[in-house]
Amino acid sequence: MESKLPDIGTTIFSVMSALANEHDAINLSQGFPNFSIDSRLKDLVKKALDDEQVQYAPMPGRLDLREAIAGKLFVQHGINVNPNTEITISAGATQGIYSAIAATIVLGDEVILFDPAYDCYDPSIRLHGGVPIHLELEFPNYNINWDEVEQSITPKTKMIIVNNPQNPAGTVWSKNDISRLEKICEAHPSLLVISDEVYEHIQFEGNHESVLKSELLRSRSFVTYSFGKTFHVTGWKLGYTIAPATMTTELRKMHQFNVFCVNNTMQAALANYMSSGESWELVKPFYTKKRELFLEGMKQTKFKPLACDGTYFCLYDYSDISNENDVDFAKRITKEHKVASIPVSVFYKNQTDNKVVRFCFAKEDETLNSAINNLCQI
Repeated sequence: MESKLPDIGTTIFSVMSALANEHDAINLSQGFPNFSIDSRLKDLVKKALDDEQVQYAPMPGRLDLREAIAGKLFVQHGINVNPNTEITISAGATQGIYSAIAATIVLGDEVILFDPAYDCYDPSIRLHGGVPIHLELEFPNYNINWDEVEQSITPKTKMIIVNNPQNPAGTVWSKNDISRLEKICEAHPSLLVISDEVYEHIQFEGNHESVLKSELLRSRSFVTYSFGKTFHVTGWKLGYTIAPATMTTELRKMHQFNVFCVNNTMQAALANYMSSGESWELVKPFYTKKRELFLEGMKQTKFKPLACDGTYFCLYDYSDISNENDVDFAKRITKEHKVASIPVSVFYKNQTDNKVVRFCFAKEDETLNSAINNLCQI
């Protein structure tokens, strides 16, 4: 059988996690927490099961959950989002992104994205006949060069995919970034945007600059979010996408023939959880403490910190330690020093190697301290 993605193999996340398991290493590679979730949310899952919320959910998602999301967005940004026509519950943000691309991209369409990039964007574009245009963030601050973006737009450019806060770089947008994207969209009225904002609540300084705050950008954007990132439940694979009604209609056409609907029990629990308090406000202070612990501890090592303004990842430059390429370095320290990381070159189309690895600090304090102790030995 001919492969549609012949260049895609086992992801580095699977490779590094397997290596961590094999060598009994501390796994700071994949972005999943190793601590318990809120007991109240657990109780609400049990209640949903007791209430027999176990059959198919509505295709766009449970209305009570969509209404809770609309309420959250009003509290956050002061905007009104129609839960019936502008919110769709997805099987994680990744499936929402895939559905948005499937709904809009046709053969030959160009899509601009920024490396280092989350690994689902490029294959999703190519599977629908699109042409990914990879632009690199400026190293070492990982900023977008907006002049380069403007120069890269052609008559075939259909979409720009942005990620704020950015994974893996850990950078966040300023108001200037929003302004520059607005100007580009004003100059190109048919240009669409996917804004991946799954780490919206994990920004450590200032306020999250969502594209939803801009009337212009909101009118042509699919904005994706993740319950997994916000409430530490990555295994539930639940997210949602906000888009104007006409765009949501097209997204739902893809969604209904992809997964149709997602886990009803967990949706019911989340609807109750979100409706009984602004639980998302606990996320930022929780991860702020984790970040401070990790950054302070890593000062004892030979690693040099780079951006760590958002997400639960930190990038570290190891060029003072080794000249190895980042994949070899990450594998070696997993085996020899029992800490697994992700080499950042895998997030680049051109495998750009700046001697940088990514660590995840969404872990128990004990886990982080043990990892730091091991890294101090390098």
